[in-house]
Amino acid sequence: MVLVTGVGRRVGIGAGIAARLARDGWDVATSHWTPYDDRMPWGRREHDPDEVHAELRAAGAATVAVPADLSRPEAPAELLEAVESALGPVTALVMAHAESVDSSILDTTVESFDRHFAVNARAAWLLIAEFARRFRGAPGTGRIVALTSDHTVHNLPYGASKGALDRIVLAAARELQDLRLTANVVNPGPVDTGWMDDELRRDLLERNPLGRGGTPQDTANLVSFLLGEQGGWINGQLLCSDGGWKA
Repeated sequence: MVLVTGVGRRVGIGAGIAARLARDGWDVATSHWTPYDDRMPWGRREHDPDEVHAELRAAGAATVAVPADLSRPEAPAELLEAVESALGPVTALVMAHAESVDSSILDTTVESFDRHFAVNARAAWLLIAEFARRFRGAPGTGRIVALTSDHTVHNLPYGASKGALDRIVLAAARELQDLRLTANVVNPGPVDTGWMDDELRRDLLERNPLGRGGTPQDTANLVSFLLGEQGGWINGQLLCSDGGWKA
């Protein structure tokens, strides 16, 4: 069974990953926090978590959707407990949640900086630690995947906290070696999930070697591979799945 965090919006990367894994045959637990959307330009879509939940069920997955405020240090352990009580042991953890509010070196507030690190870095550490403590799967079956970004200019707290996330996940590949699980980071590059305006979207299309933008499905395809048997030899890596954006 897999837990995918950050599945609050149907157009989001987390929802795309969850849907793909359900089609792969996984039972899928999800977490979401809709008050975050209240602070973002796209706003709250109250029924999105329920609609994603229904889509996963329709794909044949046993599923549960758990609201979780990952800025709270207690939330990761509470989330794993709720998921395991509903669906049983978690063997794969996919962290697609994020705090992402644009600001720069000169105008980032301490409160915003701390919140980004609490959600993007601290919660990832605590989720990984709790997942490891509870893991009872067979050697070679455990999987950890986190989504990252290298966008830091005018997005300081987001980019800096994602950099910390990278190091935490890659450390897990070594520190948790007794569990024989894999831990990898995926950088999907720019994916339009409702945050781009027309000008930015055109600019990104022109700059990508493949002439299109990334989609949640592109990211989901790689996560699906990493969670599968054939992806079991990939460990401790930061993988770019961005159509050549960084080439």
